[in-house]
Amino acid sequence: MQNRFIYILFIFTSVISYGQVNLSVTPDKTNYNGKDVINLTIVLEMNGSEYNQQTPLRLPDFSKFNLIGTGSVSNAYVDPETNTVVSQSVTRLALEPKQKGKVRVGSFLITINNKIYKTEPFDIFVKDVEKKSVASNTSKDVYLNMEIEDREVYQDQPTIAVLKVYSKNMDNFRRVKNIHLPEQDNLSVYPVSFAKSEIDPADYGNMASQILAVFMLFPNEAGYVEVPGVSASVNSYSNKNKIVSNKVKINVKKLPEGSPEYFKNAVGNFNVSLYNASKEKAEVKKPINIVVKVSGEGNLKDMELPKIAASDDYEVFAPKITSKVVVGTTGMKGEILASYVVIPKKAGEIAIKTEEFAFFDPSSKEYVDLGQQTLALNALSHEQVLESRTTVEKVNEYTNTFLETVNTPVLKTTSFKVKEKSKFHWNALLINTAILLGLFFSYLLFKTWQKKRRLIKETVPVKSLGSVAETENEIRERLKTDVNDYFSYLENLKDNEDYQKFFQVVDEMDSEVRSQYFQGSGEDFGKFLESYKGSAIAEEYRNLAQRIQIEKYAPVKSSEGIEELLKAIVNLYSQISK
Repeated sequence: MQNRFIYILFIFTSVISYGQVNLSVTPDKTNYNGKDVINLTIVLEMNGSEYNQQTPLRLPDFSKFNLIGTGSVSNAYVDPETNTVVSQSVTRLALEPKQKGKVRVGSFLITINNKIYKTEPFDIFVKDVEKKSVASNTSKDVYLNMEIEDREVYQDQPTIAVLKVYSKNMDNFRRVKNIHLPEQDNLSVYPVSFAKSEIDPADYGNMASQILAVFMLFPNEAGYVEVPGVSASVNSYSNKNKIVSNKVKINVKKLPEGSPEYFKNAVGNFNVSLYNASKEKAEVKKPINIVVKVSGEGNLKDMELPKIAASDDYEVFAPKITSKVVVGTTGMKGEILASYVVIPKKAGEIAIKTEEFAFFDPSSKEYVDLGQQTLALNALSHEQVLESRTTVEKVNEYTNTFLETVNTPVLKTTSFKVKEKSKFHWNALLINTAILLGLFFSYLLFKTWQKKRRLIKETVPVKSLGSVAETENEIRERLKTDVNDYFSYLENLKDNEDYQKFFQVVDEMDSEVRSQYFQGSGEDFGKFLESYKGSAIAEEYRNLAQRIQIEKYAPVKSSEGIEELLKAIVNLYSQISK
């Protein structure tokens, strides 16, 4: 009986020795400056498999701190000496102090097997806390404060920042101007709104507040990133003072491991599509316009777009990037278009492929692999393109060529150009025939009118020659070109996508306008405009001339680019011809 009692006592002592729970908290140091981050390490260790954690770790009151980051890791192993299961959980907290002096950190609590375990409270000492920047003199009662909505984000994930101004005197709000958003290499900043909100008369203590700006931040490196303060100026009748907001630290989490090999920096939720934007058939050694479209929500303006992969079947050139992105309080949404010029090298079936593309979705915390996008094209040789044309298409091409040779911007004959149709239309043929007959009879009537005019002799009274300046103005008015006719003709050519004729008419209009002012070359005309219309108009004329040459010799022309060019031409030549 005595031996049995000793055996039971030995077992009970072993359970007490090996089955236990340890909960501890350790700061990285006890004395801090106001700019330091307080790092706390909480370790929970359970020796024995009979322990069941019933509640998560409960934090103490952190009203005197800003919690800017958390992280935890858990593991379990079997102790070979005691043959017991040891479970260990380590939690890290990053805190930012709000006040200086001695600050107490309370107890951390956890419930295991219906028993509450807690840590002992401890004190830390903060030497100084960073204060808000205050402008001097008349702006001493005006403060800027930057608030960031989410201080814990992934790398390249956006977070919203709000800039507020505080003052006891509401009249100071209208004096705050020239807001400069922060600039830093590891941050991309995009404004959302600079619209001022309604004034809150009692936001903080006895001070009123107003929202000045909302902007979006994209941190592009992991770790603790400090967002610089936002600056503004406070204008008064006597001087101008600068005020700066507080700095804010955010915890940028590193993207999870296991990313695809070809993952770059796309964070959000995206779709990728590939399509042919050219209306003509694909022909060997002729350029076509292939567009890679990336749409969705995320870091659209900063991400690396998937490119068209190189191939022996085609030649590809650097793309033209078009952005249609809206920055709002919920994120950056829209689409990015990369327009490539692709030239097929061989006839037959060609597969145009993009590079493999993947992105990280913060909502699901997973990588999404979209793979490659493929566009199948049938490239024809020049002989195949000619053979594929029907008789009606050939007749229409000859008719269109004739109509384009009529050198007048008033008739707008290109509006009668026959578009390619798969069916034969007798109406189109009759209209074209009627136009040709009408032009022939108009030519006869014009020649008859010229002959009659030569036969009429009029007695013209001798007029005074006047001064040289008056004579020059009179000749200029007589030679003045009505550019509005050219504008409507160019609009018609743009709508019909006849870009070759479009640039011919632009050159003709420019020559007519220069001759109106007795200027032979574009360089002389630029010097003339500088003295006649001012340096701004002259510089705009030179820039427009370069832009016209670039668009004229571009291998593939877009309708959007031609439309913007036409607007610039109309605006400039309307000012010159006033």
